[in-house]
Amino acid sequence: MIKKTRKTSNSEDMPIGKLTRVPNFLPPPSELVFPDDTVKVTLALTKSSLDFFKREAKKHKTKYQKMIREVVDRYAKQF
Repeated sequence: MIKKTRKTSNSEDMPIGKLTRVPNFLPPPSELVFPDDTVKVTLALTKSSLDFFKREAKKHKTKYQKMIREVVDRYAKQF
């Protein structure tokens, strides 16, 4: 049994009506990413603290290291 395939035109994918060119208003990628000035350190945490941050990070779909860094940064800015 031979199946016949139906050809579809690309006209369904084409815009309808008058087109207007929109100027590029986005900055280049180099201006979007500002690297944090970070230093790697070794830090010993209690298991319960680490478990807390991992659990919360998972809930909020982020990285636990970022959360810990944010807590330390906020603390340091207080003084």
